[in-house]
Amino acid sequence: MSDFPLPPGAAIGVIGGGQLGRMLALAASRLGFDSVFLEPEPDSPASRVARHTIVAAYDDPEALKALAAIASVVTFEFENVPASAVAQLAAMGIEVAPGPLALATAQDRVAEKTFLNANGAPTVAFAAADSAETAVDAVTRIGAPCLMKTRREGYDGKGQRWVEHAHDAAAAFEALGGVPVIVEAAADFVRELSVIAARGRDGATAVYPLAENHHEHGILRRSVAPARVTPAMADQAERIAARILSGLDYVGVIGIELFEMADGSLLVNEFAPRVHNSGHWTQDGCGVDQFEQHIRAVAGWPLGSTTAVAQVEMLNLLGDEIDAWPRYAAEPETRLHLYGKRDAKPGRKMGHINRVRPL
Repeated sequence: MSDFPLPPGAAIGVIGGGQLGRMLALAASRLGFDSVFLEPEPDSPASRVARHTIVAAYDDPEALKALAAIASVVTFEFENVPASAVAQLAAMGIEVAPGPLALATAQDRVAEKTFLNANGAPTVAFAAADSAETAVDAVTRIGAPCLMKTRREGYDGKGQRWVEHAHDAAAAFEALGGVPVIVEAAADFVRELSVIAARGRDGATAVYPLAENHHEHGILRRSVAPARVTPAMADQAERIAARILSGLDYVGVIGIELFEMADGSLLVNEFAPRVHNSGHWTQDGCGVDQFEQHIRAVAGWPLGSTTAVAQVEMLNLLGDEIDAWPRYAAEPETRLHLYGKRDAKPGRKMGHINRVRPL
């Protein structure tokens, strides 16, 4: 078991080698840490900025042994890490942060909503179903129109369907693969917000200003931060974040998606136990960005300042939009962050820009 805080020169293990892992590695290098990745793809974005990449399945026992031999602590860039991988690392005395409770809760949408409500973080009404018949009952109870989602996996709008009438529920259940689902009441929200927060090993917390988010086809398109919110709404978001972090005994950065309702109240849509797309603005809008903050937290270092130093509009670059990089590179107010992905597939996140303006 490692002693914290980790000294510079220690290795941070990361499960997953996509763009979030790449940006974690870049942040870790600024603090003097090495990064070691476990990733099944041989030419991943993170592997090209890492000290070492172990190319294997996430739950491969020999690969996990190799990771444990190098890393002083292990974190992850996505929430669907196999539970068996975390258990194997724990058996070898390697700490994984965030921990098993955060992972298990985030991996099951019913467990997530149940946890949130139990910890004073309000959500829309919801019901679980595991058959076509119970799906009909759930939609009848919640009321249509409503949103049906698979309980596990699914991201960027995948694994979900709107149900307009109760008699459509069985067909929607089958269309989602006949797997267990959650049925969520429609949220008549004013706008979508998010808050990025962190908790250190000593229990200290740090919360970034809220971001206002705009989605297209289930994918985050742009975020504007700091969002224009009242002090009361900012306080409300901070209280929600604090309850979630404490309830999960969390270590690291978390992204919490919120609905602002017409009466000024906030509902939690979901949380991601990792650095988050809507927090990319912090790279150019805060003294310590979400990626460095996450490395600081898992390494047992003091958390950094979350004070905004600029107004930022973050725009995701999808597919062949990456080809416009020369234009973005020429804009004096624009900071360009490219992920090094080889193929620009439609809808694929290839990079993002942060347009920076004075506060």
